[in-house]
Amino acid sequence: MGVLDMSNPPPTSQTKDFFPSPALSLSLAGIFRRGAAAANLEVEEGDEGSGGGGAAAAGGGRREETVEISSENSGPLRSRSDDMDDYEGEGEQDDGGEDDQNNKKKKRKKYHRHTAEQIREMEALFKESPHPDEKQRQQLSKQLGLHPRQVKFWFQNRRTQIKAIQERHENGLLKTELEKLRDENKALRETIQKASCPSCGFATSAKGPSTASDEQQLRIENARLKAEVEKLRAALGRYTPGTSPSNSSCSAGNEFENRSCLEFYSGIFGLEKSRIMEIVNQALEELKQMATLGQPLWIRSLESGREILNYDEYMKKFPFENANNAGPKRPIEASRETGIVFVELPRLVQCFMDVNQWKEMFPGRVSKAATVDVVCMGEGANRDGLVQLMFAELQMLTPMVPTREVYFVRYSKQISADQWAIVDVSIDKVEDSVDASLTKCRKRPSGCIIEDKSNGHCKVTWVEHLECQKSTVHSLYRAVVNSGLAFGARHWMTTLQLQCERLAFFMATNVPTKDSSGVATLAGRKSILKLAHRMTVSFCRAPGASSYNTWSKITSKSGDDIRVASRKNLNDPGEPLGVILCAVSSVWLPVSHHDLFDFLRDESRRNEWDMMLNGAPAQSIANLAKGQDRGNAVTIQTIKTKDNSMWVLQDSCTNAYESMVVYAPVDISSMQSVMTGCDSSNIAVLPSGFSILLDGVESRPLVITSRLEEKSSEGGSLLTIAFQILTSNSPTAKPSVESLESVNTLISCTLQKIKASLNCED
Repeated sequence: MGVLDMSNPPPTSQTKDFFPSPALSLSLAGIFRRGAAAANLEVEEGDEGSGGGGAAAAGGGRREETVEISSENSGPLRSRSDDMDDYEGEGEQDDGGEDDQNNKKKKRKKYHRHTAEQIREMEALFKESPHPDEKQRQQLSKQLGLHPRQVKFWFQNRRTQIKAIQERHENGLLKTELEKLRDENKALRETIQKASCPSCGFATSAKGPSTASDEQQLRIENARLKAEVEKLRAALGRYTPGTSPSNSSCSAGNEFENRSCLEFYSGIFGLEKSRIMEIVNQALEELKQMATLGQPLWIRSLESGREILNYDEYMKKFPFENANNAGPKRPIEASRETGIVFVELPRLVQCFMDVNQWKEMFPGRVSKAATVDVVCMGEGANRDGLVQLMFAELQMLTPMVPTREVYFVRYSKQISADQWAIVDVSIDKVEDSVDASLTKCRKRPSGCIIEDKSNGHCKVTWVEHLECQKSTVHSLYRAVVNSGLAFGARHWMTTLQLQCERLAFFMATNVPTKDSSGVATLAGRKSILKLAHRMTVSFCRAPGASSYNTWSKITSKSGDDIRVASRKNLNDPGEPLGVILCAVSSVWLPVSHHDLFDFLRDESRRNEWDMMLNGAPAQSIANLAKGQDRGNAVTIQTIKTKDNSMWVLQDSCTNAYESMVVYAPVDISSMQSVMTGCDSSNIAVLPSGFSILLDGVESRPLVITSRLEEKSSEGGSLLTIAFQILTSNSPTAKPSVESLESVNTLISCTLQKIKASLNCED
């Protein structure tokens, strides 16, 4: 397993909850039938955990736990008394002398069989009361013609046998899990030894970037596997960390059911739960003040209009955060943004609690994410107080900006009836325990305060406060990264607003006809919007600097840098199967991002830049709005050439910070079925497109724009163009020189045509 699937959160331990369930009677019915004979073997009166021969080894001093067993489910049980007689208990008589007692001990013990009727009656009472009192035992013994102690021993042995079966079953589960983890670790070690890229299969040197990337993923995977082993051990209440199953003592209590696994051990990185809760509560108080206070903590820039953190005031305001540090370990980025989003409060909070929903909400920002451990499950149905240890890889949609990898604890806390806080904070002990390559970025108390504004709206105040290692950034993106815009609160907020608006339009049933033309049914509209969103999410994985991609640099015919990477699709029906080549280039254009976006999404001007059209015009046959801005829309365009006709699905989205135009050719018959409302999950699309970003320069000369009022304030654009092509249907093939030349020509000519159309060739 060379690459960690970050989309899947680690499993939570539910082992203890499984056993008392009614399903146990069915799942272990066969075991009970085979082992029932031992249940009726009587033993000397004493501790139940030590009676019953083999059961004593398994039970070993554990406090007794009982499980309700149905005789109807398990069937008539056959007692060992069917094969040998039970002990009569002559030693119980008190009227004999001491010599008589000694003589009786030397006598051979007498045994007799329990009848089927006696077993059936005791089974019936056991079902109702596994621990009968003295009165019940006396009554049952008279009814069955047995001595009260025989009845007592039968119930005692029955309970002991069930505990032994539970012990064996639990040990079997644990052994299976441990074997699974060993196999996965073995596969990880083998992957490290193979010097090849897991994405494309190209051979690499032992110390190449691909191997380093693999090692990072394997370290993350090993941390998760260790967490799973520890949680299994804690869940079974068997052994403390660092001990093996063979030499561990058995001890468990009923109080385990309501305790977090981190209370049984010191956590993955040696942190106790109490210390983690102390840190996150401090972070919550800091976040609330960072979100609400104005000057002098936050000062508004006269040049850019953005808020700037007064760091001297911050050091005075939050001394506990900086008690052990004279200053920050790395350069600081701090930003704050407030906005209104179209989503209900519970749904938005759930998005932050679930790592998969969170990653899907920010597809262009979060390339990888995983929940490493759950520190506290929270309370109630809304999981108030949930604490999770998470890992995330943050990206920009260009290979020229390195990703940021961060471990942090996320705390989801309800402040009042209509207000929640989502707090993210990195913990020093975690950073000390993780390889330095995974801690390029550290989160000081960050996150958002979410306030319900009724009518499906929420007010969100977002604070982003980071310490990041200095990294080499291409000169094109240096301004936008160093200013804090690239990974700051404004970028998160605008993305959140855009995604929530998309969800609102997706669920809406009253979209005006002028905003939803070309599709007759609501089901068809939803099916198209779902396919377009999947296409855009797929595109966001292509151009970034994530370790999913291994980029090679080539120079285009126009002199621009082009980054090329290849990958294999072996089984994803959402994309064509085979070897896929992705080529990306980023350039600066002296054009406002609004004008560049309008030009690229306009179907009437598509033939000015799209090489596939060969000059043929494109015509829109469906236009579906997915936001209030007219640029947020999904269109289906038809292109008729001399040889054939083609349909293109296009998804365009824009906000105050970033815009995207994503498109892919689609099969006409498949698209027609989607327009009627059919499922689109198995339609293969291979998206290409553009990402348009503000250049982040605060002081600049005038640029080309059609908006006169913005000539004095609007800067140029950073355009990233990404093409994906299928080079071979065979997954074992490698990209050819011809395919590299093809994408080189495709990007060079497209950029040249865009510059010519916008009059910025020089």
